[in-house]
Amino acid sequence: MINPNKMREGLARGEFFLEYLPTVSLVDGRCTGAEALARWRRPTGVVQPMDFIPEAENTTIVGLITYWVVDTVAHEMSAWLRAHPDAHISINVPPELFGRGGIEYVANQSGLIELASQIVLELTERGLPDMIGLNAINQAQAHGIRVAVDDATLQGGANVAVLARANIDIIKLDKATVGQITPERPHPPWLDDMAALNRSPRLTVIAEGVETPQQLAVLQAAGIKAAQGFYFSQPILAAAFIDFYDATQAPGSNRVPL
Repeated sequence: MINPNKMREGLARGEFFLEYLPTVSLVDGRCTGAEALARWRRPTGVVQPMDFIPEAENTTIVGLITYWVVDTVAHEMSAWLRAHPDAHISINVPPELFGRGGIEYVANQSGLIELASQIVLELTERGLPDMIGLNAINQAQAHGIRVAVDDATLQGGANVAVLARANIDIIKLDKATVGQITPERPHPPWLDDMAALNRSPRLTVIAEGVETPQQLAVLQAAGIKAAQGFYFSQPILAAAFIDFYDATQAPGSNRVPL
């Protein structure tokens, strides 16, 4: 267990940094944007998010980390976003922070609010937003901001409850759900739900954790239009992500093999 005070000290010492996980179109192999992911470099090595994010949740440090991410995305990616108006950057936001004003404040202070239509706020699955948060989600579209449900399992529970009560733009299929596609199980039951989701004019489905050509082929056959995962790229620093993006854009370029 990592004490949240250690994270606060790490932020103050500049130990945190961002990597970007590319999102790739399954239609043409072009990169369309990325998800910003917080990393923590300590003297003993880089701490993986699953080792510190759960310890930060429901403490004051989760707000500090989230606001630091927003500010850092603005610093690293604002110029790039302005130069690529069709691209996006996603930022993970704990449900308890929705509607509390902090994200809006730091976005205004950093200038990222000017690029609102290119920002996706990903609602992390652990916990549900309260009524203030739900109202904020439903108002986000008025400001051009898109909202995603992260780690969707399509098996009931928190995700379905959120979808029923909020204007969600994107559903991100959980890595473990995509991982159910194997040579022994090429058509897990949740794939049958994809047709209805893909018919919705307001929803985009993004598959997380794509690692094999079989998973890619099955997802394409199910009509899913975008994905993330090590099949395409690991999370990478901002400069490397920009190079990755550029390499997939021009006709005849080095697009991701589909």
